[in-house]
Amino acid sequence: MKTSEIHGKKVMYEDNAQEGVEYLRSKIDYKEALVFFDQAQLKGSAEFEDQNGKDYSLIYSNGVYVITRRTNSGSEGGGGSIIDVFGV
Repeated sequence: MKTSEIHGKKVMYEDNAQEGVEYLRSKIDYKEALVFFDQAQLKGSAEFEDQNGKDYSLIYSNGVYVITRRTNSGSEGGGGSIIDVFGV
């Protein structure tokens, strides 16, 4: 997993979620991006779609944010890496 910072928040993500990271960082307004972080912190996750129609989840647990790519087939999602991060 890679790490990055988006609007002061440490975020972990897989290569297939790089575009989701860029979307939250620079494609939408700062305040709009913070809504997703607030939602993830309150509810455990927030789903969003980038400008190209790709679906992502922003997951929050124990002070860690993780962005995963969602697909209908499940073949490109976060997979086992999320389990490793959260120790589930």
